[in-house]
Amino acid sequence: MMINKKKHKHILIYLIVFVFSTYNINAQEIWTLKKCVERAIDKNISIKNSQINLEVAKQEKINAIGRFVPDINASGNYSWNSGLTQNITTGILEEQTTKYATGGINIGMDIYNGLSNIKELQKANLLKLAGRYQLENMIEEISLLIINSYLQILFNKETLNVYNSQLKITGKELIAAQEQFRSGVIPKGDLLIIEANNATAIQNVVIAENNYKLSKISLAQIILIDDLENFDIVDEKYEIPKTDILNKNIKEIIRNAEISKSEIKIAATNLKIAEKEKSIAFTSLHPKINAYYSYNSSVLIGSPISYEEQFDINAGQTYGLQLSIPIFNNLTRKTIIQKNKLNVLKNKNLLNQAKLDLENTINKALNNAKGALKTYEATEQTFKARETAYIYAKERFENGALNTLNFLQVKQNFENTQSDLLKTKYDYIFKLKILEFYSGNSYL
Repeated sequence: MMINKKKHKHILIYLIVFVFSTYNINAQEIWTLKKCVERAIDKNISIKNSQINLEVAKQEKINAIGRFVPDINASGNYSWNSGLTQNITTGILEEQTTKYATGGINIGMDIYNGLSNIKELQKANLLKLAGRYQLENMIEEISLLIINSYLQILFNKETLNVYNSQLKITGKELIAAQEQFRSGVIPKGDLLIIEANNATAIQNVVIAENNYKLSKISLAQIILIDDLENFDIVDEKYEIPKTDILNKNIKEIIRNAEISKSEIKIAATNLKIAEKEKSIAFTSLHPKINAYYSYNSSVLIGSPISYEEQFDINAGQTYGLQLSIPIFNNLTRKTIIQKNKLNVLKNKNLLNQAKLDLENTINKALNNAKGALKTYEATEQTFKARETAYIYAKERFENGALNTLNFLQVKQNFENTQSDLLKTKYDYIFKLKILEFYSGNSYL
């Protein structure tokens, strides 16, 4: 019986350990770049507000469509009249209180208003289009931010791996130096230099670990992840991509960007909206024709005549056309038209400025990408040269042909170039992503 209890106890412990280990494995969610971008688009508050603005624009379009249908309003009234009034039965004036109920229906419709209804609908369509472009622009900006943050994590992770490798080498060198010192091969000063070098390597690892954690926290906060401890990205290495985009004609890239980029679409649409508002303002100078129809009736509460009969007897109809011709309105119409003309000029300038800014940005992006590639290639050559120098210096140092100080100088140059190579690599990748973004290529 005791054996069974012990078995049950062990089984229970194994089950608990298995459940918790499974929970921890499942809790660790690994995120790809695409998944991070999708999450940001889904959760970002600015994007949500842009989506709301787009919905508002859709409602404005519905409102503009509604201007083409007539206004229909019903009215009703119930009133008391106290005092000297005529008795409808005897015809004699009496002191009495009478109760009346009235009701009616009114219909009004614009026949002609300078085509403002049509122009308001066109404006509503443009506002909806601008809202969609604004949303696309917000998504593009957030996507670039996520790409930058994602690449920063990969850079910090590779940097940490480099520093860990350097620490392992430095640790082995320290052990060897301690043996050499005990054997009297090297003096105390050389041992202290190697110990200091090892301490620096440990410090580099600590700083790299902190930078790596902070970059993950930063991305997690951008995409609104609460469980920061279990957030991690896919363990992958970005290599230098093969692309011909750096050889493309700058005018071709600018031309494609002007067609595809949201900021230009937004500025161009805003200009169309301003021109439409100017056109709407001019409709205030046109005469307006409205058609109207009303039907109303009333009943006297307490009358011997039935309500139905009273309603028919007292019924009345009014219908007709109303013409309104603008003559003078305290210069209000003229001022509004002038303001809209100025607004058109302003939006033309904004469109031209947007095109100039885009051209400058693309020129800068292309030059930055080319410069980053050259820097990376130069750093790669330096890395290879210093790696060779380090291997040669290490052999000489181990054979006693090179002193500790000179060896560590060569080693430090090599390690610094390792870090520089990573920096220039990821700097080039991100600047290439920016150029791909403006050229219309896929940057994810």
